[in-house]
Amino acid sequence: QVQLVESGGGLVQAGGSLRLSCAASGRSFSYDAMAWFRQAPGREREFVAAIAWNGGSTNYADSVKGRCAISRDNAKNTVYLGMNSLKPEDTAVYYCTAKNRRGSGAYMGYDYDYWGQGTQVTVSS
Repeated sequence: QVQLVESGGGLVQAGGSLRLSCAASGRSFSYDAMAWFRQAPGREREFVAAIAWNGGSTNYADSVKGRCAISRDNAKNTVYLGMNSLKPEDTAVYYCTAKNRRGSGAYMGYDYDYWGQGTQVTVSS
């Protein structure tokens, strides 16, 4: 059974930093794109960042560009999202996703194949 388990969320003050982790199990995603999405209360889920299967390319939403860094460790089957200069508007549940397509790039679409349960990030002002 494939699982993506996020961790690292929490409560942080504006201007602070967090590093989210997503550990995959059940299969290797070493050759698949992975990404982070988020959903704030009352809003639709939105793309945050994506990384190609080999880490060779990344894409970011304009709202987080310059403040977030996505990375991966294929040996650990894990993807990370580093966030700094956090703002209250970054408050959301953050979801890790994986694309079932070998050799995929930093895909920004929403039709990822596997999703985690999410981790809450709350930024206080």
